[in-house]
Amino acid sequence: MVRVFHETDSKLGILKDKTIAVIGYGNQGRAQALNLRDSDLRVIIGNQDDKYLEIAKKDGFYTHTIEDAIILADVIFFLIPDEIMKNLYDTKIKQLIKPTTALVFASGYNIGFNLITPPADTDVLLLAPRMIGVGVRENYLNKQGFFSFIGVEQDFTGNALDILLALANGIGTLKKGAIEVTFRQEAELDLFNEQGFGPAFGRVLLSAIYTLIEAGYPPEAVLVELYMSNEMSYTYKKMAEVGLIRQVDFHSQTSQYGAMSRGIKYRKIPLKSIMQEILKNIQDGSFTEEWEKKLTKLKFKVIKFFATKQRINKLEHEVRKNLGLKIFNIYDEEPPTEEEMKKLKNVSEELEQFKKFYE
Repeated sequence: MVRVFHETDSKLGILKDKTIAVIGYGNQGRAQALNLRDSDLRVIIGNQDDKYLEIAKKDGFYTHTIEDAIILADVIFFLIPDEIMKNLYDTKIKQLIKPTTALVFASGYNIGFNLITPPADTDVLLLAPRMIGVGVRENYLNKQGFFSFIGVEQDFTGNALDILLALANGIGTLKKGAIEVTFRQEAELDLFNEQGFGPAFGRVLLSAIYTLIEAGYPPEAVLVELYMSNEMSYTYKKMAEVGLIRQVDFHSQTSQYGAMSRGIKYRKIPLKSIMQEILKNIQDGSFTEEWEKKLTKLKFKVIKFFATKQRINKLEHEVRKNLGLKIFNIYDEEPPTEEEMKKLKNVSEELEQFKKFYE
């Protein structure tokens, strides 16, 4: 059976003489650093000289270069994006790590897929909140806690689990519960959520939008009905609180009957076979191998450019304008250059498919 840990399973006292370095003061870094400090632990920040370093200083932390923070630390939280972590680790960090240091990762990706190999004389720990940084901080302050995935990949000191549980207590997750998984399991679950569930949900939502608009309904009414009203987020919240099926009781009987009686029409859509293929691609390392190639980063730029030109972006822009809502230009991507497209000639047919898909 899976192990789930709570506050009674941890002892914060084992960290009282340790210096905890939080590397990266962004979304998760700031939230976790503040929580650890408010739990009476000694926390320093390692960050490059940018606006986040200035925020850390204003928050009252002792700040250092990343290299100096690594040297000073007994526990190191790696709270920088996965896509830059390997290069930063290889060039600036690995040679500075002291024996018996605890290395803490908020994502299983780099360890789970063997992109980073920590020193053998360290503890390697997973502490991955299932909550954005703002939520990590809010739920610490309101004493509600939040779920996390935790795991021990390497136990050099013999105390790795105790250290991990104390850190989990320090950031506030044990009030809700920490579920034990491996680094690889956390990474695979996260990737599948992004690749298997998210795109399928997106296609369903877009199909519903276009079905209604093509039937003559006002775009403003359609988008408000389907997602701009926040009713969807309320439904998700109730799913988490009472369960996937039980939450239907918060809807009218007309809604319940319609959803249940018509839902059967979707049972034969071949979603599962597609999802199984995506999961296999994640599990066998094919996706990681693909993503780590330099050419893929360029391919991503082109695909993202195509995605920003799809119909829903223009539609949503007009709806937000008509409803007096704030306009966000987050999809204003630079088009790929001719030189970049030449580099991608080997995948030109695949990119043409993306272009047609998003038109």
